[in-house]
Amino acid sequence: MNKSTFLSEVAPTLNSEIVVKVDNVSVFYGDFLAVRDVSLEIPKNNIVAFIGPSGCGKSTMLRCFNRMNELIPETKVVGKITFYGTDIYGTEVDAIGVRRKIGMVFQKPNPFPKSIYNNIAYGAWVNHYRGNMDELVERSLRRAFLWDEVKDKLKQSGLALSGGQQQRLCIARAIAIKPEILLMDEPCSALDPISTLKIEEMMNELKKKYTIVIVTHNMQQAARISDLTGFFNVDTNDKGDKTGYLVEYAPTKTIFETPQQQATKDYVSGRFS
Repeated sequence: MNKSTFLSEVAPTLNSEIVVKVDNVSVFYGDFLAVRDVSLEIPKNNIVAFIGPSGCGKSTMLRCFNRMNELIPETKVVGKITFYGTDIYGTEVDAIGVRRKIGMVFQKPNPFPKSIYNNIAYGAWVNHYRGNMDELVERSLRRAFLWDEVKDKLKQSGLALSGGQQQRLCIARAIAIKPEILLMDEPCSALDPISTLKIEEMMNELKKKYTIVIVTHNMQQAARISDLTGFFNVDTNDKGDKTGYLVEYAPTKTIFETPQQQATKDYVSGRFS
């Protein structure tokens, strides 16, 4: 049974302003139903984690929040997603404008083949930033916990950094265009434990200024860093097609200690198959 729900129903004590509201959203790739009937709310300055088995629609749902799925041919999003009350799929809403407000960091670090400085500055230039660029670059790198490591080599290529540094550079690049939400699709999956710890520490600082939604296969990570967790599962039809759905969405402590659904309990306890 799909237990998609609104935050007000599961966490009335979390009194933050709602930034994103998802109402009965389904995603189709052509005729294939990839995700069905998801409803949830994301409060401001919280970290929300999406967990669940492979193929359950976590990343598909994440990409809905900044309309990245539109870049995939024959994709259709049904239902409603609002950002501060505005339907982000409305006919008058510009997808590029949505992506400025809702930035994304991908699983594999993807620095531009430019200097560290220009990796940060590029997005600001494209968006006609008129402030002090040096200050913007430094501020973005500081918020990504990278400034002290690169301040003396800003002219060097971002591709010369380590994997963990490259990921933080990509986060700094996303921050530089001043989004309100950061989407992170398994940002630590290719990183060593030390780099992962730095990313997690950084996220805990970033949530003071941003709202963060992260997809992770690492349940310990979700338990450590998130305020709310959504557990996704998958149904498989006779043809072998998998459709993801949201089983349970609640404060992270509830999901990991007193989940309401048996499937959630089995998954977080390692008994899931």
